[in-house]
Amino acid sequence: MAAGQLKQGSASSSAGGASLPERYRAVRARTEALAAKLSPEDQQVQSMADASPAKWHRAHTSWFFETFLLLPHLPGYRAFDGRYSHLFNSYYEAVGARIARASRGLLTRPTADEIGAYRAHVDSAMQALLQHGGADAAALVELGLNHEQQHQELLLTDIKHAFAINPLRPAYTPAAATEPQQSAPPLRWLEIGRGIADIGHAGGGFAFDNETPSHQVLLPASRIASRPVSVGEYLQFIEDGGYRRAELWLSDGWAKVLEEGWQAPLYWEQQSGAWSSFTLHGMRPLRLDEPVCHVSYYEACAYAAWAGKRLPTEQEWEAASRRHGGAAVQDDLDDAIQVHPRPLREGFAQDVWEWTGSAYLPYPGFRIAAGAVGEYNGKFMVNQMVLRGQSCATPPGHARASYRNFFGPAARWQFSGFRLAEDA
Repeated sequence: MAAGQLKQGSASSSAGGASLPERYRAVRARTEALAAKLSPEDQQVQSMADASPAKWHRAHTSWFFETFLLLPHLPGYRAFDGRYSHLFNSYYEAVGARIARASRGLLTRPTADEIGAYRAHVDSAMQALLQHGGADAAALVELGLNHEQQHQELLLTDIKHAFAINPLRPAYTPAAATEPQQSAPPLRWLEIGRGIADIGHAGGGFAFDNETPSHQVLLPASRIASRPVSVGEYLQFIEDGGYRRAELWLSDGWAKVLEEGWQAPLYWEQQSGAWSSFTLHGMRPLRLDEPVCHVSYYEACAYAAWAGKRLPTEQEWEAASRRHGGAAVQDDLDDAIQVHPRPLREGFAQDVWEWTGSAYLPYPGFRIAAGAVGEYNGKFMVNQMVLRGQSCATPPGHARASYRNFFGPAARWQFSGFRLAEDA
């Protein structure tokens, strides 16, 4: 998940006008609400090196507040357990040693209950800091809250991967009553006129450092689809031999197809000629009106080649989003937890992250901040592709038009889809 450093923020209030203490309590409570649906055994499992146990997500986000706020800013604060600095550091070289990412699932101790006690200890101390901390501390708190929101989304994507390989195919939560399947909205092409566009976060609220500095780019005349590609449309690609036609694929992508036996998006299964997919509601038949989801950058590029189109650049995506209706910013921190994409609608506030054709690189004038917090983003600006928008699992208040998510081109376990673009 993309991550970063605070650019600009308010010391006293945050999304939706909530005070910072209120926002802190709401974000932390949401993490616990997500984890409450999981047993201690569920919280322990790590299904692959790219995923982390739910228990680890709960602990690491607490480690962040303890390490970067409480220890340096709250006089007299005592760490809950000094060994946790080693156990729950993710990738901060400046902070010290850590366990290998792929070994996080081996941490049977501390238990899930002990992690709960750790979170309560940190939360109690943070309330004291929030009452008396200055502007510098408030900026770090806002960064920590946005960091925790990223881990809330990862908690869901990671447990989905774990449940999907469990032969019992457990459901994370029951599905609500489903609406009758409908046709996806007709695909329209939105004009992106040639000219100068402002890109990046220009101030007024929180942003990660990879969204800055704001700058101008020259865009060619192009068009972008009014919505992402649907499940029904992607099925046509599969039925036309999309996963058997090397000419559609980037070389690295075709190697992945052969190496891993890709025949469809992750979690799709075909039995007796009918397709279904694993969701956090359990197995269910495909809905043709939903956005295709859990596809890699390679699959998105192959589909675009098959359709005679291309992926938009991240600059085209952002410019079109601002011009034709930007990503929705939800302010209700108590909003119901979403765990599966809803049917498609027009616009840029959809339920899947959208692959772009842009490599994850620094903006002109980007500078890595000093200290450990500066490790948040800059050192990952290689071998990754940018995704824009939001997903069904993105927490309320965490979406904006300038947000830059990023993953390696083979990643499929995130809620990732795509929309098409073409030259005018």
